[in-house]
Amino acid sequence: MTPTISDQRIAAIEARRDELGNAMAAPGLAPERFVSLSREYAELEPVAAAAADVRRLRAEAASLTQMTRDADDELRALAAEELTENQGRLAEAERHLAISLLPRDAADERSAILEIRAGTGGDEAALFAGDLFRMYQRYADSRGWRVELISASQAELGGYKEVVASVTGQGVFARLKFESGVHRVQRVPATESGGRIHTSAATVAVLPEAEEVDVQIDDKDLRIDVFRSSGPGGQSVNTTDSAVRITHLPTGLVVSQQDEKSQHKNKAKAMKVLRARLYELERERLASARAGARKSMVGSGDRSERIRTYNFPQGRVTDHRINLTLHRLPEIIEGQMDELLGALIAEDEAARLANLDQDG
Repeated sequence: MTPTISDQRIAAIEARRDELGNAMAAPGLAPERFVSLSREYAELEPVAAAAADVRRLRAEAASLTQMTRDADDELRALAAEELTENQGRLAEAERHLAISLLPRDAADERSAILEIRAGTGGDEAALFAGDLFRMYQRYADSRGWRVELISASQAELGGYKEVVASVTGQGVFARLKFESGVHRVQRVPATESGGRIHTSAATVAVLPEAEEVDVQIDDKDLRIDVFRSSGPGGQSVNTTDSAVRITHLPTGLVVSQQDEKSQHKNKAKAMKVLRARLYELERERLASARAGARKSMVGSGDRSERIRTYNFPQGRVTDHRINLTLHRLPEIIEGQMDELLGALIAEDEAARLANLDQDG
């Protein structure tokens, strides 16, 4: 059920929008003040527009309701018909306004660090991890985001044992944050000669990208080891000690990076990943303090801890958290994920609206 936003609150939202507009038009406004006002105005404008829709539809409903009582029979019938249509539009407008007023995750507009690791299933799990990474790459391309590989440990038969990438763009984290967890695949592997269906798993973690101002890292808390990069089979692929392993001593987090030939570049990439992981640890701590312990984003990679199953023989994708099954696996694995991600976002909004209604 959508919580009702009072007329007084709607009036206050619109008044604040007008106040900001007048303040921005004032002569002699300092540039930094203008930037601050512009940012608040840009955030408030869509909320104010949603509030105006609700106000207009409520006024229309009141007028039509009056007509159903006072007018002649023909007009009463017309008014009743229009009132039914109005109620549908009003319910949708009130839901839209309530969603726009939900507390926003401060990280939603950020870029993200995407980490995928092969779990249960050996070579087939690594191939599946590669398929998942390609799926997210294609989805990112469709939204105009940029994907930059940070590190990758390739498997001998293809795919990845582990791959880490930066996904840069507007609102990346908001769209991808529900992808974190264990993904399971059911299919006949390319390595299987008998035609048997195998079940394998890969873990996905999506972390909001953190800036230096978000996470303070003291040099004395870091142990930095350098070593020679190695390729598949352990052979050296570099004659200099360019690979970097950074250990954050207070948390025990370890990040290794060896994809670049420059030690400096490897260190910069490793610090980017470390910063994101520390930022997420702090977000988790705050969320736990507010709402009790939350499940870890990434499980062990065991096939029993799954959030989603990709069943190739049946051509279906099932998200177990919201009991959604889509028979569009070929399209989804090619990056057409909007229907799936949209359903997850809508379910989250519905749950938060329910909580808002209970709290209110």
